[in-house]
Amino acid sequence: MTAYGSFPGARPRRLRTTPAMRRMVAETRLHPADLILPAFVREGIREPVPITAMPGVVQHTRDTLRKAAVEALEAGVAGIMLFGVPEDAKKDGAGTAGTDPDGILQVAIRDVKAEVGDELVIMSDLCLDEYTDHGHCGVLDADGRVDNDATLERYAEMAQVQADAGVHVVGPSGMMDGQVGVIRDALDQTGHEDVSILAYTAKYSSAFYGPFREAVGSSLTGDRKTYQQDPANLRESLRELALDLEEGADMVMVKPAGPYLDVLAKVAESVDVPVAAYQISGEYAMVEAAAEKGWIDRDKAILETLTGIRRAGAQMILTYWATEVARTL
Repeated sequence: MTAYGSFPGARPRRLRTTPAMRRMVAETRLHPADLILPAFVREGIREPVPITAMPGVVQHTRDTLRKAAVEALEAGVAGIMLFGVPEDAKKDGAGTAGTDPDGILQVAIRDVKAEVGDELVIMSDLCLDEYTDHGHCGVLDADGRVDNDATLERYAEMAQVQADAGVHVVGPSGMMDGQVGVIRDALDQTGHEDVSILAYTAKYSSAFYGPFREAVGSSLTGDRKTYQQDPANLRESLRELALDLEEGADMVMVKPAGPYLDVLAKVAESVDVPVAAYQISGEYAMVEAAAEKGWIDRDKAILETLTGIRRAGAQMILTYWATEVARTL
């Protein structure tokens, strides 16, 4: 007969015995207000266009975007991040449609603002890649390279027109050096001191952006390795973080989320501003594709990925499942 003293006294399993017990001692909780919905609005369409690589996600019309914003608000989602998709004929080397007050993104901001007012945080992608005929996030120099400082001038213009349209938060995603400072100055000098900046502080040159390229009708030739971060580097992100904060970032982001949870955790430990993470198109597509094959439980996998991102330190998560998940929480 085994002596009683040989049995373990400490049994962590006691705190896992029932769903109620596990819920009570959970260290990380998801809430609808943690979630932000990225949404695409395409110029010149009458019906939503499904995105093949992202089942369940569409390029919205102006009308269906307004409906999606209301649905997100009613589900308790905190915000919506808008991406404009112009007609191909309007793309040019300077991304002119991105700074046209009547460009698709600016129109969409006004539409959503008219629909939900200040009840939903309206965010906008501040980048040129959707609007350039070469697909890069900035203007090119004579040698075909992205001209950082010339691009900053364009970003300042974009910030102004997006703010004029009524956006609450701009999200500069181009990874140009000095972009946060230039945008902050442009906003402040045009009477938009209350518009916040969500800095894409650590945006990595990732293989997981593929489906997004379809979503925005990207015309990209080549790659973005000279301005997006090298996936091998962590300290580089902390340098970018320090610069963004010094330049006036109100919030910071790590993108992608899942493959860079270590970066996210390090950033979250280092700052006293809100931290976001973007669960990008490739992360979404992997779960949807595996679930379609019957290889994983879709709903459980979605919640597990989001909980992991939240546990790593993200206070806000941009995810294409935002409205769906918010309804279930």
